[in-house]
Amino acid sequence: MKRLLQKIAFFFEMQSFGVCAWWARKLGINSSKVRLGFIYFSFVALGSPILLYLIMAWILEHKHYFKFQPKRKKSIWEL
Repeated sequence: MKRLLQKIAFFFEMQSFGVCAWWARKLGINSSKVRLGFIYFSFVALGSPILLYLIMAWILEHKHYFKFQPKRKKSIWEL
């Protein structure tokens, strides 16, 4: 049973999407604290943060589709 749990944990560690690491970099904190926050919030909110996590993972996986081109400022000569 312990070996099965280790395989499952290893699978999720290798297939993780980096959502918690991305939030940790943005917030400037340790990623383990973000992971614990997701776990605690999942218990309190009855699993709804898992849906939020999957949405964020999908967005991070496909972020090249969401990159917006910054508007180029017009120079004084282009008015």
